[in-house]
Amino acid sequence: MTTHRSSRRRTAAASAVIVAALLSTAACGGGDGGKDEGKDASAAKLAFNGAVGKVFNPSDKKGGELKFIGSQDFDFLDPARGYYGFMWDFARYYTRQLVTYKAGPGKESTELVPDMATAKAEVSADGKTYKYTLKDGVKWEDGKPVTSKDIKYGIERIWAQDVLSGGPIYLQQVLDPEGEYKGPYKDTSKDKLGLKAIETPDDKTIIFKLPKPNSDFEQMLAMPSATPVRQDMDTKEKYTLKPFSNGPYKIDEYTPTKGLKLSRNTNWDAATDEVRKALPDTISVTLTTNADDMDKRLIAGEYDLDLNATGIGQAARASALSPKSRGNVDNPQTGFIRYAVMPQTVAPFDNIECRKAVIVGADHKSLQTARGGPQAGGEIATNMLPPAIGGADPNYDPYEVKAHETGDVAKAKEHLKACGKPDGFKTTIAVRNNKPLEVATAESLQASLKKVGIEAEIDAYDGAQTSGIIGAPDNVKKKGYGIIIMGWGADFPTGQGFSQPLVDGRFILDSGNNNFSMLNDKAINKLFDDAIAATDITQANEFYKQMNQKVSEAAVYLPFTHEKNLIWRGSRLTNVYTADAYNGRYDYASLGVVK
Repeated sequence: MTTHRSSRRRTAAASAVIVAALLSTAACGGGDGGKDEGKDASAAKLAFNGAVGKVFNPSDKKGGELKFIGSQDFDFLDPARGYYGFMWDFARYYTRQLVTYKAGPGKESTELVPDMATAKAEVSADGKTYKYTLKDGVKWEDGKPVTSKDIKYGIERIWAQDVLSGGPIYLQQVLDPEGEYKGPYKDTSKDKLGLKAIETPDDKTIIFKLPKPNSDFEQMLAMPSATPVRQDMDTKEKYTLKPFSNGPYKIDEYTPTKGLKLSRNTNWDAATDEVRKALPDTISVTLTTNADDMDKRLIAGEYDLDLNATGIGQAARASALSPKSRGNVDNPQTGFIRYAVMPQTVAPFDNIECRKAVIVGADHKSLQTARGGPQAGGEIATNMLPPAIGGADPNYDPYEVKAHETGDVAKAKEHLKACGKPDGFKTTIAVRNNKPLEVATAESLQASLKKVGIEAEIDAYDGAQTSGIIGAPDNVKKKGYGIIIMGWGADFPTGQGFSQPLVDGRFILDSGNNNFSMLNDKAINKLFDDAIAATDITQANEFYKQMNQKVSEAAVYLPFTHEKNLIWRGSRLTNVYTADAYNGRYDYASLGVVK
């Protein structure tokens, strides 16, 4: 999903949160695109990496239409259900939370600041009670005030996983670990606000009562899933088609797979919002299934930026990096890891030796090349914990990937023999059909596995339906998806924020699942509990280090790369910078355009 963040001291210290790589700043026309390059938007000089770690083309000018284009639709616009990283970034246009992340480049963006709340939480000495007071003047798009009860109701919707699956469930896990509450749609209380862990003594006060401390709790409240929802506007599963706004823009029109249009929410008060600049008059999203055509249209200036920020494709890369266009390109570290995962419910991957055969037999260099190489794809990953996450050890290489970058065929055949498949076996690789780089990695993996006797058929499924296809364990088993190609970014930069949805067995869901491996190891689950309860950063990180090692020992993941992207920065854009809080994407809420 998405990077998030650092707020409390433990998290800030625990994570040297993704500092975007500053490559050579060869400029088109000179200059470094720094923040002192002029207040007039037209005065900025284009520069390669001009928006990495600094603000490019600063401006306070309002007006115009900001034009996004993307090859991947939102998973959900409903803040309780969205889990795509670009959705979390985009959601700041129409959602607000009690706390959010600072508008600033690079690591600066990881600072947690008040949003609808007057200040960050008043936290009790035992770390179990969080109290907030709402600002005056925070309103819905129809002018009615946002209340503490709206916030509580919005959070309660997370419990309705049978209706609203897809999004992160951290708050549910933390506030109601025993699963006693059944969600607002099954709530028997008159006001449908029966979750005991949240109290709303008046419309301006909200109090959270945690059964046990969790030092990442405020980061969870910064997620879109903690967005208020007004009961009279809740259309349940249809809410994703038109969420009701409490942010600077409202949704005018959304047609899935086609596009989206936003206009100003005239009841949003800038005096209550120190984070969102709200510069464009309108914002549009055009969706296409042709990623190569999308890149061409971006380079031609028809659109301002790629909504998905997954990087310029191979077909357009040479054109984008030419002397004429290079100044419009940024190359940030994204914080994502790209990988393959092997569900243990699909034979023969219920046998660890068969899984190990895939890991050691894969051509890691070819997979990196398929992703775009070291610059456009990223460094070869040897384990599943990215360098920016507390507890990470980039040198941990349990399967000796660095020594056998092109694969170890002999070792793979030993594992095949050990798993009772000396002549190999057949399986299916599932991959999103609208992700060319993922399809390319699937084809690369297919080719390298063939060398060791594993015949892999590729099933390119509808990428817009990810949650219900690979996110439904029963469907994965039914389809025989032995290998799933995917990517993941931290929800916030700790082992809890990155790894828990992927490997903690208590996070396995019937739909909207992200633990595709179906890993449910009591020792791994306990290491999360130990780390979350630890008050000492070093101790917590040691638990996460052990967790990551046990995940590698389980041999359910084949990591590809720690991702870097080449992303296009349109010449009309103002206030452009990559934000670590959003996995190296531009901070969408700060962008403006030259009219």
